[in-house]
Amino acid sequence: MPLNQAETSRTVKTKDWTLHYQEAGQGHPVILLHGSGPGATGWSNFSGNIEALAKQFHVYAVDMPGWGQSDAATVEQLDHVEAAIQFMDALGIERAAFVGNSMGGQTSLRLATEHPNRISHLITMGPPVGRMPTLFGAGDGPSEGLKTLIHAYQDPSPENMRRLVEIMVFDKARFATPELCKARSDAALARPEHLSNYVAGLPKGAPLPKWVKPELLSSIKVPTLLIHGRDDRVVSFETSLFLLANIPNSRLVLLNRCGHWAMIEHPEEFNRVVGDFIANA
Repeated sequence: MPLNQAETSRTVKTKDWTLHYQEAGQGHPVILLHGSGPGATGWSNFSGNIEALAKQFHVYAVDMPGWGQSDAATVEQLDHVEAAIQFMDALGIERAAFVGNSMGGQTSLRLATEHPNRISHLITMGPPVGRMPTLFGAGDGPSEGLKTLIHAYQDPSPENMRRLVEIMVFDKARFATPELCKARSDAALARPEHLSNYVAGLPKGAPLPKWVKPELLSSIKVPTLLIHGRDDRVVSFETSLFLLANIPNSRLVLLNRCGHWAMIEHPEEFNRVVGDFIANA
């Protein structure tokens, strides 16, 4: 029987947070960090990856503070790098591979520069890197995808969730199903404090009040795999070209017919490439 959400569900109390996470497998620790969308969780981002990766590794998919079933957080409290380190400390994890989508990728990048002894491998999918033109464009206006994401936070109706899912993926006919859109809407509405904290924090930098310093990217020494969708309308693939040029031990997998959710749109290839990279890099 395939793994399900209930049987892998766990909760841990860290120094500052009560964090919910999914856990499966044995072996080298792999921590999966989700993106920032309304209703996003470790399970919603990585349900198609946990079981495959757990055949090789000890996998943890965490709901970060301010998302999912974890504690609510205001923008003043949002430091996901610190939360990730506290999570590792609470579970006795010394070093782990980090796999981060979007916001989770930014967190993983910053963690690699600030806590290099705690990370063994770095894998990112569509991470923003500061206020680059690939995220904010001419005139400093947000990208098409980011605008849609913010609107879905302000009104997480199934219709707005449909628009959000459609802009996150290349094949909207396949992925923007009524069932998925309703599930994302229900998940977002289940924790209204997460929504209100995000919207209130936007003028103060939510969801990423702290960013990796671009000048520190060259200090990242761990093996780094950058995965990006050629059709990403949230964070353009040029961002990962910038990372490739600045992280010495890095390589890039650029996927055509793929949007912002490489792990959801191309799970078999994603699982194969990531599993091989962590096992052999």
